[in-house]
Amino acid sequence: MNVAFLVRSMEDSSSRYRALQFVPFLKEKGVDVCVLSRQRRWRDKLKLYNTLDQYDIVVIFRKLFTPVEFWYIRRKARKVIYDLDDAVMYRSSGSTPSTSFSRWLRFSYMMKRVDAVIAGNEFLKSVVLRYNDKVVILPTTIDLSRYSMKEATDPTSYMTIGWMGSNSTLEYLKPIIPAIEKIHQRHPDVQFEIVCDNFLDNVNVPVIKKRWTPEEEEMDLRSFDIGIMPLEDDLWSRGKCALKILQYYGVGLPVVCSPVGINREIVKDGVNGFWARDEREWEEKLETLIEDKGLRRQMGIKGRRTVEEYYSLEVNAPRLFSVMKEVSEKG
Repeated sequence: MNVAFLVRSMEDSSSRYRALQFVPFLKEKGVDVCVLSRQRRWRDKLKLYNTLDQYDIVVIFRKLFTPVEFWYIRRKARKVIYDLDDAVMYRSSGSTPSTSFSRWLRFSYMMKRVDAVIAGNEFLKSVVLRYNDKVVILPTTIDLSRYSMKEATDPTSYMTIGWMGSNSTLEYLKPIIPAIEKIHQRHPDVQFEIVCDNFLDNVNVPVIKKRWTPEEEEMDLRSFDIGIMPLEDDLWSRGKCALKILQYYGVGLPVVCSPVGINREIVKDGVNGFWARDEREWEEKLETLIEDKGLRRQMGIKGRRTVEEYYSLEVNAPRLFSVMKEVSEKG
């Protein structure tokens, strides 16, 4: 079986976690995998699309093509699987209105014409089902061999509340900053770390501003004591696949998150983390973890087990192979 992964770029987080990390496993299964990057110029696009008939399956990640462009891709590709890990059919958080005619046109056109869809969560699956019933859920997955458990915190060191993410999700932090500031007033040894390509200003808490790099990602995660994932409760956020939480769990961190979308499935409130719906709950749940080292450790271990059972590469790589095999063998 020959498969082409059509991705945005090799550095894109969605490409790394939804495509690239599966390549070694698929090759072990005898799948010939080629990773192709999308092109900007039409001349380069056509050159790329004219090669797609070489593959049994083309897997498209996230991109919504115009009907004309996808019509051409569909003519060239034998089988097409669409991988969806974000609510790309909606506008991003804060946009008014949240729906877009052009996005829905592209989304509906593609969903009706692909051979199968791999959705990152139940919400995304429910939207796809309006147009295509050949959809399976494959959650965002992490390779636990790349993550080691955080060692016990030195009781004399600073307590670090940490957040790792992209520039586009930095806005979600702003509503909870007042809660972190109040905590710092009562616990001066608490600091805040942001690992990103951009940072927040005017925060009345010691902030460690660390630029994200793939080489230092795991080390940065282990520098946290508590991982956080705030979200707005909107259509765009319900499509999120909680990569941050899985990364926090990978190194054994306790988590406080907004109970939105798949966050509610991964984090069991009071078991392997906490839900926080408003500023008061963010303050309360974070302070509970700050004051209880044993609880932090206990929740972190349970979080790691959650990934081992449901969100690890070992569990989900065979499922991806199974989907590909089924699509390839269908007439």
